[in-house]
Amino acid sequence: MKSLKFIIFLFCLGLNPAFSQKEALGVFDGHGDIGKDVEPGSAVYNAKTREYEMSGSGYNIWLDHDEFHFLWKKMKGDFIVYTRARFIGKGVDPHRKVGWMARTNLEGTSPHVNAVVHGDGLTSLQFRKTNAAKTEEIRSKLTHADVIQLERKGNTYTMRVAKFGEPFVTEQVADLDLGDEIYLGLFLGSHNKDVVEKGVYSDVRISAPAPESLVPYKNYLGSSIELLEVATGKREIIYNSPKSLQAPNWTTDGKSLIYNREGSMYNFNLAKREPKLINTGTVKNNNNDHVISFDGKMLGLSSGVNELGGSIVWTVHITGGTPKQITPKGPSYLHGWSPDGKTLVFTGSRNNEYDIYSVPSNGGPEVQLTTAKGLEDGPEYTPDGKYIYFNSNRTGTMQIWKMKSNGSEQEAVTTGEFHDWFPHISPDGKSIVFISFLKEEVPAGDHPFYKHVYLRMMPIGGGTPKVIAYVYGGQGTINTPSWSPDSKKVAFISNSGEVGSPDSQASTK
Repeated sequence: MKSLKFIIFLFCLGLNPAFSQKEALGVFDGHGDIGKDVEPGSAVYNAKTREYEMSGSGYNIWLDHDEFHFLWKKMKGDFIVYTRARFIGKGVDPHRKVGWMARTNLEGTSPHVNAVVHGDGLTSLQFRKTNAAKTEEIRSKLTHADVIQLERKGNTYTMRVAKFGEPFVTEQVADLDLGDEIYLGLFLGSHNKDVVEKGVYSDVRISAPAPESLVPYKNYLGSSIELLEVATGKREIIYNSPKSLQAPNWTTDGKSLIYNREGSMYNFNLAKREPKLINTGTVKNNNNDHVISFDGKMLGLSSGVNELGGSIVWTVHITGGTPKQITPKGPSYLHGWSPDGKTLVFTGSRNNEYDIYSVPSNGGPEVQLTTAKGLEDGPEYTPDGKYIYFNSNRTGTMQIWKMKSNGSEQEAVTTGEFHDWFPHISPDGKSIVFISFLKEEVPAGDHPFYKHVYLRMMPIGGGTPKVIAYVYGGQGTINTPSWSPDSKKVAFISNSGEVGSPDSQASTK
């Protein structure tokens, strides 16, 4: 009797007793039903697949009040949240809903904003500005989205949605004050108070973007090492760090990743999921332009030496040792090693121009391979050694180019919809992965940290690039060759400020 009176008391206050549900799931703090008259919903986290399965009912998320099931995390400040979402089954009502939501509180009439996909494919940005006010909507030009991202920057909320493989379509609402601390999470509503619908959310990410006060190359966000299955786009975070980890190379035996952190090189054991410092002697100012030889025995480094003009190319045994200096002056940024092990290709600044050069891997005279005005960067050999792929902004937009290994027959590979950097050819020679920056965020000659970027893939023979990952990152995300030896996966870095681990499977150091 006492518990029943308490429940009646809560309803009289306009609260739902489900709010008391505090079961933490994955990254989220709790979940429960929003609204007074709904069939009970549920939320389950599958640690093996790293997916959240939800069920929910409710009349709608509309007008002056809402009814649905909510999986939430309390958040302060700006955020970027991402997921791939899908319904389970055909459903009853065409306006059942899945998506991301930020709410001031857990009452049904709360101010909120949500990025939502309906059962019939309608995709929209919905928002209620004040308590119990009418819900407003901005409909996206895109329908049937299955990739949903919501970002807050101050009182501006941006919805980015896509059909997986395609670039985002964006809608935005400004001057929406939900308060600094909000309830942020995934939701599911059936659009029918008597029906329970189900949905699945995969690759869930909650990130804190760089603040306006961040000074580039002085202040850094934390890093996550992710493994991406290129055929499906499935992602797995395998390691988190509050430090700036950059440019994971996949070793040729498939057992480790090699990355740089604060000037040092690390070997990350994939089985143990632990990093180990690689001894590089006195060469301790290593940047994210490093590469492994095709035979897996040697590691090429780029490390700054102020007295020599900046970054210098070095080589060292894959297990560490005393590095050998290759280039006499800088800046020299290493990106490629020929399949026969005899030649390195790097980006060098000579006479105030950045061009592609080759040099014998044991040291010797440099050979200039490009002469176009502009920035040339990211040179990498194909596995047969016949071609070098690189990026160039000689036409005004950073694009992927290719040339024969002697520098002849240079031609563009991508068109210029984005600024494309760092082409990496799969070990089987069939595909290219590269990183794409947005023109509205980045000039053609820059590849900074902490931006909205795509990882895109295309056949080596040409074709339309496909987005295989939607990432908050940039500099250090995929600067160097990062394919797995079987050409099935790619390793990369995503970034975030402190919000807690976005993957309960990941370890942290």
